[in-house]
Amino acid sequence: MSSEISVETGSAAWTTTPAVTEHLERAELDGLQLWWRAANYLSVGQIYLMDNPLLREPLRPEHVKPRLLGHWGTTPGLNFVYAHLNRAIRERDLDMMYVIGPGHGGPGLVAAAWLEGTYSEVYPDVAQDYDGLRRLVTQFSFPGGIPSHVAPETPGSIHEGGELGYSLSHAHGAAFDNPDLIVACVIGDGEAETGPLATSWHANKFLDPATDGAVLPILHLNGYKIASPAVLARIPDDELLSLLRGYGYEPYLVAGAVPEAMHHLFAATLDRCLDEIRAIHRRARRDGWAQRPRWPMIVLRTPKGWTGPSTVDGMRVEGSWRSHQVPISDPRGNPEHLRQLESWLRSYEPAALFDADGAPVQRIKDHNPTGTRRMSANPHANGGLLLRALRLPDFRDYAVSVDEPGATTGEATKVLGRFLRDVLRRNAEERNFRVFAPDENNSNRLNAVLEATSRTWAAETEPDDEALAPDGRLMEVLSEHTCQGWLEGYLLTGRHGFFSCYEAFAHIVDSMVNQHAKWLKVSRGLSWRPPIASLNYLLTSHVWRQDHNGFSHQDPGFIDHVVNKKAEIVRVYLPPDANTLLSVADHCLRSRDCINVVVAGKQPAPQYLDMDAAVVHCTRGIGIWDWASNDRDGEPDVVLACAGDVPTMEVLAAVDLLRGYFPDLRMRVVNVVDLMRLQDEREHPHGLSDAEFDSLFTRDRPVIFNYHGYPWLIHRLTYRRRNHDNIHARGYKEEGTTTTPFDMCVLNQIDRFNLAIDVIDRVPRLGPSAAYAREALQAKLIEHRNYVSTHGEDLPEVRDWTWSAR
Repeated sequence: MSSEISVETGSAAWTTTPAVTEHLERAELDGLQLWWRAANYLSVGQIYLMDNPLLREPLRPEHVKPRLLGHWGTTPGLNFVYAHLNRAIRERDLDMMYVIGPGHGGPGLVAAAWLEGTYSEVYPDVAQDYDGLRRLVTQFSFPGGIPSHVAPETPGSIHEGGELGYSLSHAHGAAFDNPDLIVACVIGDGEAETGPLATSWHANKFLDPATDGAVLPILHLNGYKIASPAVLARIPDDELLSLLRGYGYEPYLVAGAVPEAMHHLFAATLDRCLDEIRAIHRRARRDGWAQRPRWPMIVLRTPKGWTGPSTVDGMRVEGSWRSHQVPISDPRGNPEHLRQLESWLRSYEPAALFDADGAPVQRIKDHNPTGTRRMSANPHANGGLLLRALRLPDFRDYAVSVDEPGATTGEATKVLGRFLRDVLRRNAEERNFRVFAPDENNSNRLNAVLEATSRTWAAETEPDDEALAPDGRLMEVLSEHTCQGWLEGYLLTGRHGFFSCYEAFAHIVDSMVNQHAKWLKVSRGLSWRPPIASLNYLLTSHVWRQDHNGFSHQDPGFIDHVVNKKAEIVRVYLPPDANTLLSVADHCLRSRDCINVVVAGKQPAPQYLDMDAAVVHCTRGIGIWDWASNDRDGEPDVVLACAGDVPTMEVLAAVDLLRGYFPDLRMRVVNVVDLMRLQDEREHPHGLSDAEFDSLFTRDRPVIFNYHGYPWLIHRLTYRRRNHDNIHARGYKEEGTTTTPFDMCVLNQIDRFNLAIDVIDRVPRLGPSAAYAREALQAKLIEHRNYVSTHGEDLPEVRDWTWSAR
């Protein structure tokens, strides 16, 4: 070979770094090319064909799908990489996964799984024969078939790519605590423009070569997004390589369009990268080398739509944005398009790729790894196969002592931190549990976890740094996206985790939650994907105690977002005190295939339930607090319901006030821990039956519901209930500012004084006799306003209030 390859493709020149001599034996080169051709042929077939999958007769319009859906442009490059990874896996006996950011490359990954035989093992009706091949191509992006993305239905996948930006963080999440695993991660040049991807380049500062696996990033530059040039594909090579070196990588550029030359060059570069990864691991594990390594990566430049039609309708396609989706748009209705499609498909020589029965020829099968070394059958890509239950301490051992309801003060998340500390300790040997937080672990009062582990950190340290170590198990980086991506990758490969976050900023990962919820929903319907550990959120520093940070930090809407997902997936818990939080956390860490959202405050607050009562209450998820109620002798005049720690305290304070004014007023207090208990049992597996709901909330009495979040969610969850018209929900109404904790409650009318006034207004029998009490409560609101604006703190009677059973 010459020292440089330069191939003109339209207006683009594809050039390499200085070339190597021929790296592959002829037989290996021919095997790579044959496998790549087969994968490309099957990829085109999936996009276009619904019959005649091997072109054993001339292509006719009825052989083509009526609706052409799919993406060709990125696929041949992904197939090229897959073919080369298979060669390396066979030669080196590698444990390797494949994560692709361009999720639109779905036809390529499905084709690879079928060529490797995994697809037919998982789906026997898509066998490696002619009928199976016809099903394979027909089902793609077809009603009742499979999606165009690398979805849960695709063996070997943990990353759908429906939304771009998360491939590299998912890949690192998979590599953590998997010391023998190499995750090859293809990053599309469009994806590389996203904020989450830009941040995740820094994941290499958190990867410990002594205990973790490796990630091999492959930045795939094919020049274009859907219609625009890609930024990283249009900057000079020296600028691009300097950028990547600045991120801490050692990048190698492979560029070209001539298949034979590219096979040699990519194979040599891949071997070099794998040698460097092996050397990094050896230095760390055998020699005790403790410095942060410069991990290798590959920059791969290939034409978009490589090996596809060069022009269609007189316009350039290969090497341009026009190849992004369906390069030939109307083969059913346009005879020239049909001729061109057939010519494209025949250019791969299908008769040389598949035998008389429709199975891949033996030379293609010989290129595949075997058993679980196949990337489509790697058990890490089907994490439920590897999942082991956590060894959990008894959460009851961390109980806060509560002799009388409300008589004790405690910090719920601080107590939880001690429990999580010991979860880390008990599972240290298994190395299958990590805690994730966007630089907020200590702010969220989970400091105790640092007694069991350090913060994960492989970058430079200084003498006054605290609790930093390459093998730490507390993952902190100031990017919610990266924490979420790491955690998802960790869970999807069979481990457990816990994510704490400021409530208002959980919204940053809204769309990532969408993707994970969709993944869980689909994977639950696949018998070959066993359940994985649940995604567990603790939302704290919440709306009612963000008085110091102000309006920007006051938003409880993440709950609303999560509740939009499928009922079998989502759970929302609002434990009112430390003991209920412990019980809920234990349950969430034991659960599978769910997204659990737990909302709990970190500030000192009243403690209501001893541990035995807390366990009963959390098991039920909802219940009457008889110690706060006085309606045992008959139906209540009013039901006061609450969900959330601050709303619960305000309800109890309102009950305290009302008992002083109206000793004969019959009140029932209902506390909700599991928010989904409010929903109809026909809508959610945790939902109450109508009879259960009526027994708690009555059929016709006023219900004043003090809720942590936006109040309309309560109406949405209860709209089918018999007594819905009498439910009056209070919650956050987007009234926020920098103010005192109690003033936040007053601004949004969830405070004790407004609640008591509401009871007076809604219980008819109180009538005119309540006028003086109402006046006194309104006067208290005025007094509160004047006191806060003068003294900058809440009224002493509010600050010092404790529950008293009158």
